[in-house]
Amino acid sequence: MIDFHFKSDLLINNKSEYVDWIARIIESEGFVAGQIDYIFCTDEYLLQLNQEYLDHDTFTDIITFDYTDGKTISGDIFISTDRVKENAKEFKVDILNELRRVMSHGLLHLAGYGDKGVEEAKLMREKEEEKIKMFHVEL
Repeated sequence: MIDFHFKSDLLINNKSEYVDWIARIIESEGFVAGQIDYIFCTDEYLLQLNQEYLDHDTFTDIITFDYTDGKTISGDIFISTDRVKENAKEFKVDILNELRRVMSHGLLHLAGYGDKGVEEAKLMREKEEEKIKMFHVEL
């Protein structure tokens, strides 16, 4: 099941379109969906999680807690909508495009993709772009 929780001012009105898109991303990577919770929150909320669970004292756009078991993707994906808005301005992209980039980024982490090294980060960016393009694709 794919659920959305809002702890910031961002709301997704067309949830069914996002659920369908997320399910197609998961399937495209050879997985099935377990319990996936997206929590949209503020910078302060995510900073507190970053400090408490990862010992990082920095703002970030996303933190993913992975509960994947075999080919069943499950996890909690916390997204700072403040960072998404700032990143959209900084990179001169539409806010929804940036939101989808970060949402797909979390799923890709759950599917086993990393982003720490140069090559990993390059592949992650390519995969994000591929998944963003899937948003309105009909099967």
